Amino acid sequence: MPSIQLKEPWELAQMRDNGRRLATLAVKLEEMLKPGVSTADLDAVAEETIRQMGARPSFKGYAPPGFPPFPATICASPNTQVVHGIPTWTPLEDGDIVSIDMGLQYGGYHVDMAFTAPVGTVPPRVQELLDAARESLYEGAARARPGGRIGDIGHAIESSVRPKRFGIIRQYVGHGIGRQLHERPSVPNYGKPNTLNLIEPGMCIAIEPMITLGTWKTKTLKDRWTVVTADGSLAAHFEHTIAVTESGPEILTTLERQLS
Repeated sequence: MPSIQLKEPWELAQMRDNGRRLATLAVKLEEMLKPGVSTADLDAVAEETIRQMGARPSFKGYAPPGFPPFPATICASPNTQVVHGIPTWTPLEDGDIVSIDMGLQYGGYHVDMAFTAPVGTVPPRVQELLDAARESLYEGAARARPGGRIGDIGHAIESSVRPKRFGIIRQYVGHGIGRQLHERPSVPNYGKPNTLNLIEPGMCIAIEPMITLGTWKTKTLKDRWTVVTADGSLAAHFEHTIAVTESGPEILTTLERQLS
């Protein structure tokens, strides 16, 4: 697929509308995160909400070559799970953290976002992990400017995280997004500035740092989807869909914060 996803003004308008839909869902799910709630509860609400919007879940039934169809609307990854966790009926407990990754398609275009939130009260170092992962996303997104390079994004994320002594997952990266859920280019969360693809107006990318309390190494469980940290450390995952415009990056999957 091409790197320039948004060639017409109406395409950006559609992606903006889709981003607001998904951001609205994210607020609803984060408000539900309390001890006793299960990730399957969150998944049921997510699917009902997306379909009430007239959209469809991007993840449910998604099956890249060699993978079984993903069985749920959201990826729900608690604690040591990094990404692609399958929702379960196990109640969340006070002190857990959980990453919720979600996508929807409407009008022929996909948007994708993720957040990690505490369930009840977590230790200070765990909260620092969440804060660092969230902030690194915005540091990376700010570099999605015309004339820059994709490597600038990864370098900004890495430079934000390394001094705080967290690990950066290397096997899983961000991606282009538009008519397909995953398009070119790949967007690593590490790297050197002024490397990789040229950033141009019309590009639409999902930037998604995955940060751990330990190392960058992971392993995949027998379900062939769930990715966990190899050392059993906690992990956090944040993601936004970003449109590159002539004036700079625009976060599509938010109801609040924009980049200057």
